[in-house]
Amino acid sequence: MARDLTTGDLLRQVWGFDGFRPGQEEVVDAVAQGRDVLAIMPTGGGKSLCFQLPALMRDGVTVVISPLIALMRDQVRALREAGVEAGALTSGNTEAETEAVFAAIADGRMKVLYMAPERLASGGTVTLLRRAGVTAIAVDEAHCVSQWGHDFRPDYLRIGDLKRTLGVPLAAFTATADVETRAEIVTRLFDGQPPVTFLRGFDRPNIRLAFQPKNSPRTQVLTYAAARRGQSGIVYCGARARTETLAQALREAGHPAIAYHAGLEAEARREAEARFQTEDGLIVVATVAFGMGIDKPDIRWVLHADLPKSIEGYYQEIGRAGRDGDPADTLTLYGPDDIRLRRTQIDEGLGDVARKAGDHARLNALLGLAEATGCRRRRLLAYFGEEMAEDCGNCDLCQTPPKLFDGTLAVRKALSAMVRTGEWFGAGHLIDILTGTTTDKVRERGHDQLPTFGVGREHGRGQWQAIFRQMMGLDLCRPDPERHGALHLTETAHPILRGEEPVTLREDTTKGAKPANVLRTQVSEEDEPLLSALKARRRALAEAARVPAYVIFPDRTLIEMAEKRPQDMDQMARIGGVGAKKLDSFGAAFLEVIAGAQPEMHPARRALAGRPAGALFDDLMQIQLDLQRGADGTEKPLSCSTAQIRRIAEARPAGMDALARHLDQPRLDRFGAAFLDRIAQAD
Repeated sequence: MARDLTTGDLLRQVWGFDGFRPGQEEVVDAVAQGRDVLAIMPTGGGKSLCFQLPALMRDGVTVVISPLIALMRDQVRALREAGVEAGALTSGNTEAETEAVFAAIADGRMKVLYMAPERLASGGTVTLLRRAGVTAIAVDEAHCVSQWGHDFRPDYLRIGDLKRTLGVPLAAFTATADVETRAEIVTRLFDGQPPVTFLRGFDRPNIRLAFQPKNSPRTQVLTYAAARRGQSGIVYCGARARTETLAQALREAGHPAIAYHAGLEAEARREAEARFQTEDGLIVVATVAFGMGIDKPDIRWVLHADLPKSIEGYYQEIGRAGRDGDPADTLTLYGPDDIRLRRTQIDEGLGDVARKAGDHARLNALLGLAEATGCRRRRLLAYFGEEMAEDCGNCDLCQTPPKLFDGTLAVRKALSAMVRTGEWFGAGHLIDILTGTTTDKVRERGHDQLPTFGVGREHGRGQWQAIFRQMMGLDLCRPDPERHGALHLTETAHPILRGEEPVTLREDTTKGAKPANVLRTQVSEEDEPLLSALKARRRALAEAARVPAYVIFPDRTLIEMAEKRPQDMDQMARIGGVGAKKLDSFGAAFLEVIAGAQPEMHPARRALAGRPAGALFDDLMQIQLDLQRGADGTEKPLSCSTAQIRRIAEARPAGMDALARHLDQPRLDRFGAAFLDRIAQAD
């Protein structure tokens, strides 16, 4: 039946949406036409719909390769709640779950089959997929095929062979792919034959970008969370121990918070994931082990308590906020120790020279974003090859432009101090020299006799710390792991030292730093009580069904209910996100919260709720009731079934011949003319 419906019909009936998000419809059409597709779409841009909807428009099964077990399970649950037969084959399956998948395949019911890439190494997988009748492949997180990427999965290299063996079209999706990664995806998944490519941009305009130098980071984290009390958030830390101490500090401050890291037992990690999915306002303090595969759409903020490893990692991690398209906040804290740690991790890593150079370049891009003097979003998007015509207006630097100064002379003094001390010392000792501070270490090494001793007294110690931090951020100097972290000049620094290039710096941004702006309420004050009641009903239904709350309805749908206050099933069906299956399953429960208990609606009529066919159904039912004993009320009783009325309301036959496909001759004689008159009025 789905194959006879348009994409718009399916979008409304299955997912409950009246229109596509920007860029979705063209991708859906290309995938539905059986073309090879590469789609780079921002997180929250609706990638999954672009392969799920076409799967309902074609015969056979669409197999989806994804590295994220939690995400697969969430999407399978959401599809089933929407009335789509879906399943997953992963290492996390119970025996009963796997048997249910095989049964659905054997019965020909399966439409969307999720599979972990590791399963492709099994010799029986191709036989299974052939028997299942796979007619298309979708690849989620396609950047995992890149051997240079931060999420490389070796089993992704088998996908190209799978496509050739099955001889079916392939659609690859990712939110994180620079030019080199896109080229590698084409080579490895499409045999170098260019697919239809959609580059939908990397911008997430609903996410506010902000960075702050560290200045009592625990206080910064607690202040930020306090301004967002009651909202779901993630705090990312660079070390496991930090997750435990920060989670405890948040709990002591009255926030529901839990720690998450790879050192936890598997059961504890599953419990943390389940709580985050189902509890409103929970904060997870985690290493980057948490987040991949978390499909929670209403995460309102992400805070990095430590500097991420790369700009790609940063972009992916902040992308977990605001997937529902509503405003979300991010903040990244960083300091000299973070920069030294990340440099050292690269230098002491096992990669070859080219790999280390590439990792330093990616870190440089992130540090450039941290130390930016203008619109951060412009700089972030430029890294991914995307230009913005105007400043974004939704980052900390756009909203509070920084005070800048010509730092050329200060930087030259600092570089000169490094050179004159043989590049053997860290920032602390160099600042002592520049400020003329006579310590035992300075005196013992004779550094109080250097020409640079005391030449920087115009800046205080805190200002010099900010200058050195920015110099490291601009990659003018790096810590040398072989010299215990001593700073040494980079090639970028030499033109500045020679007086050939200027440097612009920001004044120390820790002074007077304020928490970023905050989305305090999701609805108006008068709608808050109803929204709370709707969330309570959602929580009860989710706990009963053992699914994440957003699988019942996302926040955006509940907000629209609270604002529009539907009074019957037709009005409820017009709320965004209320598809036919969810209306049938949950419509009455939420209407009861809004408008009180409702009269039971016949399932055939409920299937047409919110559509023009619904009003036509009501009128046709009334007509057949009025004519049940004929026009004069004396004939033998005759009526139509609700199924017949529904089919007529949906088909809208234009004449007796067309109407005769739905009614036998006696009913055609009794009701035909009146039905056709009403249908003509509707048209």
